[in-house]
Amino acid sequence: MTTVDAATTRPGEYPQTVRVRTHTFFADVGPGSGGADSAPGPHDYFDAALAACKVATAMWYARRHGIPLERVESRVESDDSRERQGVYTMRVRVAFHGPLSDEQRAALTHAIASCPIHKLMTTSEVEIEMVVD
Repeated sequence: MTTVDAATTRPGEYPQTVRVRTHTFFADVGPGSGGADSAPGPHDYFDAALAACKVATAMWYARRHGIPLERVESRVESDDSRERQGVYTMRVRVAFHGPLSDEQRAALTHAIASCPIHKLMTTSEVEIEMVVD
């Protein structure tokens, strides 16, 4: 089980301190929502989870299969204009760097298409239990 703790840093304001294991980072909301945009917002972290998962999955797959992948870049572009209708669109661009054959690129592309976060976002039923203190 993983635990993530988040708490506002100043009374009456949006900025938050977030802790995961030994890591501390920050979150806020943008000016359009009344925040100061002092850190990425929850949607940004949602999108970042997908981008990071694509990179990590490609590196894991390459190491496991002896593919000479040197570096991976991913970019997630999101469109939340239809989110209230239940549609959140994400476009992922990935670049593989290294002396790769067409077959190796195809294998990496296939591997990242089902990275754990991608599957979580698209095929899993997520249950959220609320406990208010």
